[in-house]
Amino acid sequence: MIGVRNIVIYIFVLSFHTGSTQITNHDMNYNELTADEINVIIDKGTEMPWTGEYVDHKENGIYTCKRCDAALYKSKNKFDSNCGWPGFDDEIEGAVKRVPDADGKRTEIICANCGGHLGHVFEGEGFTDKNIRHCVNSISLNFEPENKTQEGKTDTAIFAGGCFWGVEYLMQKEAGVISTTVGYTGGKTKTPTYEEVCSGRSGHIEAIEIIFDPIKTSYEILAKLFFEIHDPTHVDRQGPDRGEQYRSEIFYLNDEQKKTVLHLIEILKTKGYDITTKVTKASEFWKAENYHQDYYKNKGALPYCHAYTKRF
Repeated sequence: MIGVRNIVIYIFVLSFHTGSTQITNHDMNYNELTADEINVIIDKGTEMPWTGEYVDHKENGIYTCKRCDAALYKSKNKFDSNCGWPGFDDEIEGAVKRVPDADGKRTEIICANCGGHLGHVFEGEGFTDKNIRHCVNSISLNFEPENKTQEGKTDTAIFAGGCFWGVEYLMQKEAGVISTTVGYTGGKTKTPTYEEVCSGRSGHIEAIEIIFDPIKTSYEILAKLFFEIHDPTHVDRQGPDRGEQYRSEIFYLNDEQKKTVLHLIEILKTKGYDITTKVTKASEFWKAENYHQDYYKNKGALPYCHAYTKRF
């Protein structure tokens, strides 16, 4: 897991009479914590409302675990819940774990990497279209601004190349990929469902959002892999899948990504490939339903319409 400075050994002791998760702190090489940080992150306390440094924080970047540096939340998922603590309506895929709270009523959220206490999660409040609120203690977080993430912490790529199950499965195997999320983008409606995307009414396309470590890989390497795990010469189809939602398209987040993609397309054209891949500025990315996430990994199967073909 990115951000962990040394090999980490940690022990979870399940307390069945309370349903909570206790953490033992023996000889662990996590970041040093102050007494106040230990009270919240280890002993599951709560900081006073309106006192945390990230309550009204608006900067773009990534929120990380103060205990182990794992990436937890993107700034685009932060919203003002007016409750005195930072609120997020989504987490980085696989970064946050939900466990029953000791009070028997609420759901606690902890860092999936180190088990540090973050806060609680609530649903059905209607603050955002996703209808979920991660209520997080500022003291449990650190923040990496966007300009720093571009220098070696994390970066993001968005690709669409047919069924997102297969694209995700093959991208997950690339060194440096931290997390993947399948979802929908490029459309005109909010919170699209799988059924709406398949019908063509929403205008969205099946896509994958990748968070990666630019020290271990690069956007160019991932873009090359993208062109080699699907057929970029097909129009609105991939394998047996047919429909506009299966078109080949790359959604760039900055001019450097756009320049990289256009250069790779020119290389492929000189090799004789009639590339149909569209290159589009990234817009809102909507996370797909949970049963679509890590589909082939969970099913224990292989993609039926994606396979590696060397093109570079």
